Amino acid sequence: MAEPVKGGGNPAQPPKEMSMEMRLLLAFLLMGAVMFLFQYLYPQAPPTEQKKQTTPAAQTAPASSPAATPAPTSEKPQPQAAAPAAPNPAATPAVVLPHLVIDTDLYRIELSNQGGNIRSWQLKKWKGNDGKPLELVNAASGLDFPLSLHFPDTKPSTNVNWSWFQQTVDPDHLGVTYEFSDGHLHVRKVIRFQKDSYLSMVSSEAALDGRALPHMLQWRGGFGDFTVAAASANQRALYFDAAANKLTEETAKAASKAPVTASGQFTFGGLADNYFAAVFLAEGNSGVRQVMFGDHVPTALNKTPELYSGVAVSDGEANRFEVFVGPKDLDQLRRINPKLVEVVDFGWMAILAKPLFLVVNWVNSGFIHNYGWAIVVVTIVLNLALFPLRLGNMKSMRKMQALKPQIDAINAKYKNVSLRDPRKADQNQEVMDLYKKHGVNPMGGCLPMLIQLPFFFAFYKVFMVSVEMRGASWLWVHDLSQPEQAAIHVLPLIMIGSQFFMQKMTPQATGVDPNQQRMMMFMPLMFGFLFYNLPSGLVLYYLTSNLVGIGLQWFFNKTAMAEDAALSVAPPKKNGRK
Repeated sequence: MAEPVKGGGNPAQPPKEMSMEMRLLLAFLLMGAVMFLFQYLYPQAPPTEQKKQTTPAAQTAPASSPAATPAPTSEKPQPQAAAPAAPNPAATPAVVLPHLVIDTDLYRIELSNQGGNIRSWQLKKWKGNDGKPLELVNAASGLDFPLSLHFPDTKPSTNVNWSWFQQTVDPDHLGVTYEFSDGHLHVRKVIRFQKDSYLSMVSSEAALDGRALPHMLQWRGGFGDFTVAAASANQRALYFDAAANKLTEETAKAASKAPVTASGQFTFGGLADNYFAAVFLAEGNSGVRQVMFGDHVPTALNKTPELYSGVAVSDGEANRFEVFVGPKDLDQLRRINPKLVEVVDFGWMAILAKPLFLVVNWVNSGFIHNYGWAIVVVTIVLNLALFPLRLGNMKSMRKMQALKPQIDAINAKYKNVSLRDPRKADQNQEVMDLYKKHGVNPMGGCLPMLIQLPFFFAFYKVFMVSVEMRGASWLWVHDLSQPEQAAIHVLPLIMIGSQFFMQKMTPQATGVDPNQQRMMMFMPLMFGFLFYNLPSGLVLYYLTSNLVGIGLQWFFNKTAMAEDAALSVAPPKKNGRK
């Protein structure tokens, strides 16, 4: 299925980490606690374009190579004259070639015969915050480029990752073979791409004096969208252990002091950020070894070094992997390998977040073809399905309003009792007994928020990990997965207005203690502050919930149910009639 061109979001967005989820949860719990305390005390009541690769004339000393990289002739010792009969291949001549460009419908890749590795990997159908095709390679890291070799045990004297390889391009221009020899060390790589798939193939062999030399294929200096704020916080290394049927993810911090090695029957291993992945899928059951690095490096957009993830993988003395480099689209991942869908990690809310995403995606794909309106429709359906729960709460709040004269009488009885007086507990107990007698829940005002809370966190996770939402627009909103880009965020302001209006409609807001009234008036402002820099799609969900709540409250107030609820708590008249 053809993908729309998706862009990035607001470059000023705050970091998106699990700590944000915890802050949101704590904020909701704190607001709930404030509401509870007031109910008890007053019972009335979140790159510039990657530098072009050097021209052929300048490739002899690329700027991003390690400092003072020797000239090719000094990097590759010539075979010893004393061993003319050695069976090793002859030394590869140092021939400087222009970068090889693989250009398909999905990506544009540049490879260099210096190291036989990747210099640029751009996704054509996805854009960064600079409005250009998304560049996945951190060419400014100063480290070895993707698909270079890492030697975990015996490191050869020749720096093969900066040596000049012989390059042989396949006739269809979708594959290339690189070979290098200095007379002792022999390296061969084969890289093969597909025109209409994010899946490619890479194999590598290395031998030193005719004996196989253990090595790994590596991707260093980070991976993914480097144009977003705090890009390093979104990137991590991962692998899927088939024996344990478990995905393990590690941030760069885990390997900041020393590389971390893992091995086992891994289905795949590699790197990922929130929306994109570069993973090596093993062929066969020989077992995979993965080394995770913490690379403290700059990027083209941020010259200050930060900690990024890097990996090296191998599946034996000679490596052969399928390599997926692209968006974490569930349908595409499932077609390649069902286990690959695990890279889309919905976290501890997966039991709700994943079905919620699937429903929104189904509504978008099958009916509306706009994720913003799909969110609106799904939110309306959810609120209507939960209406029976809200109906009980509405009746309870209407009863609380009708009980005001009786509560006023209790308060008048204890009018001159201070908060420290033991009789204050008697006052509160009488009020609670009255509520209990008539089936009134004094915490009922919190119920709408509590109902929305699980869906709020589920939607938050959906926007954090679902690449389908990245770049999805709605009316004036450029990207539902990011805060609005305008200087003034309109959706949060509308949401604040809806909160005030709904609060005014709710029976609880009538005749409550002035102190509580003033406190409750600040709640919409607190919510607005909380939502102002959260993903626009999340604000749209909450705003839609508020609007549906207003409609349901209006419907309840206009029916006989509201009057019946009030009459059910009316005190009996002196003649015995109600």
